Amino acid sequence: MNSRCYVTGGDLFYGQRSLTCTLAAEFPSEDILLITASPVIKAVTNFKQVSKTLEEFDVEEQPSSLLEKRYPNIRVIQSGVKQLKSDEHKIYTEDGKEYIYEKLCLCAGAKPKLIVEGNPYVLGIRDTDSAQAFQKNLAQAERIVVVGNGGIALELVYEIQGCEVIWAIKDKAIGNTFFDAGAAEFLLPKLTAESRETPIECKRTKYTLEGSEEKGRLGGASDKLGSALGPDWHEGLHLKGTKEFSHKVHIEIECEVKKIHLQQEFIQLQRTSVTFPKGEKNVEADEVLWPVYVELTNGKIYGCNFIVSATGVVPNVELFLDGNNMRLWTQARQMGWYAAKCMAADALGESIDMDFSFELFAHITKFFNYKVVVLGKYNAQGLGSDHELMLRCTKGHEYVKTVMQNGRMMGAVLIGETDLEETFENLILNQMDLSVYGEDLLNPDIDIEDYFD
Repeated sequence: MNSRCYVTGGDLFYGQRSLTCTLAAEFPSEDILLITASPVIKAVTNFKQVSKTLEEFDVEEQPSSLLEKRYPNIRVIQSGVKQLKSDEHKIYTEDGKEYIYEKLCLCAGAKPKLIVEGNPYVLGIRDTDSAQAFQKNLAQAERIVVVGNGGIALELVYEIQGCEVIWAIKDKAIGNTFFDAGAAEFLLPKLTAESRETPIECKRTKYTLEGSEEKGRLGGASDKLGSALGPDWHEGLHLKGTKEFSHKVHIEIECEVKKIHLQQEFIQLQRTSVTFPKGEKNVEADEVLWPVYVELTNGKIYGCNFIVSATGVVPNVELFLDGNNMRLWTQARQMGWYAAKCMAADALGESIDMDFSFELFAHITKFFNYKVVVLGKYNAQGLGSDHELMLRCTKGHEYVKTVMQNGRMMGAVLIGETDLEETFENLILNQMDLSVYGEDLLNPDIDIEDYFD
């Protein structure tokens, strides 16, 4: 089949949906193909522009037929991609068919980067299938080990109830990808609280895949990639173990996994594992026989029911761009829209300017039931030592950090309901010299948003 524009993917959340719809509108008389291994697509609804670069929206899971009904020139093909021949402009799918394209955009997403491949007790969480498998196995677990310090790990350790969690991170503080040590310290009381608060409103719909043969299976990710999780992936899942307590998390900092031992191997080694730490007491030998044991680089060994590998992802580009990978973290909707505009401009022989949404990095999410906003160079990325930090913290309420350089705001981290995101976004974009305000910039008695608006 010959088509002017061709979209393949389906694992890059709503980015490929945005891309496909934009192309369909730009070329209503041309064939637009969307190849996806998933039986469902993601749709953005209730879109709200919070500020120039920050967005909130709901995400709904819909059958592909709705997309085809809305755009008659879109055809959704449910199949994996087997081979790409870019020189011939041909792509081959796993169902044995061949398609010829004029323009191709890859939205292939990623798969979990497992700490060890092929171990039946190591589970990666990336798509809806693996999330369902995690939920089913957690329901029978007394203790798990979570390895990693990114977004998935942060959400996971907070949401789990009724199960002991050993959280192993290689950094000095939790959430190193997003926060500094001060913000991590601000969040810790929520993690160690005996009971959870009522969750704040979720701005996005939850997703599930019914009828999956892989549900409940322990081990690495399936060869068939499911639908990408996206934000608030844990909403709608019942993440509870066999115990009756709420949170029970112990953090092992500055360590990694040295080795994983299966039960029989561990017995033969005649090693000793330790119990779940209780306060400041010395660690005690664990008499329980566990299915799997994790030996950490700090010398400690913990037994558990299974291990969650949350150490990042590997882009699904082996078939397409081996050795030439680009990883995208957020703003998939804008990226999909901009990619479509670039494809359309090239096809029409027109030029296109860089979209405004890429002028400033802006992300809004939720961790530990707090609203979290990160703006610009929020961790002083690329600024070296030539910068200073300004902080405002109210325990249990809010944490505000700004990154300043030569009197100008370069980035910010906002945790809690601060209502400062739009004001700080404008200050970062216009690069106003704020030296005259000094520490009053974060004075809670000064209504800064009204002053600068």
